[in-house]
Amino acid sequence: MRLQVIQDSNGKATGVFIPIGEWDKLKKQYKDLANLEDEEPSKKQLLGEIKEALLELKLVEEGKVRARPAQSLLDEL
Repeated sequence: MRLQVIQDSNGKATGVFIPIGEWDKLKKQYKDLANLEDEEPSKKQLLGEIKEALLELKLVEEGKVRARPAQSLLDEL
């Protein structure tokens, strides 16, 4: 396996790069690895989430819903 170790500016290992072909082989061998991958949201999903956020913001501006702390938003991201 040809791994590349990713290091920060101090030379400390921070990650590993695995070529996609080798990653695919590992996923076939160890089925649970596929669960580690994040799926990219579709354009429809993203637009729906943006619309939902804008509606929530409008309700906050109208005083119908209480605003959440900024940390709550950051934690969600």
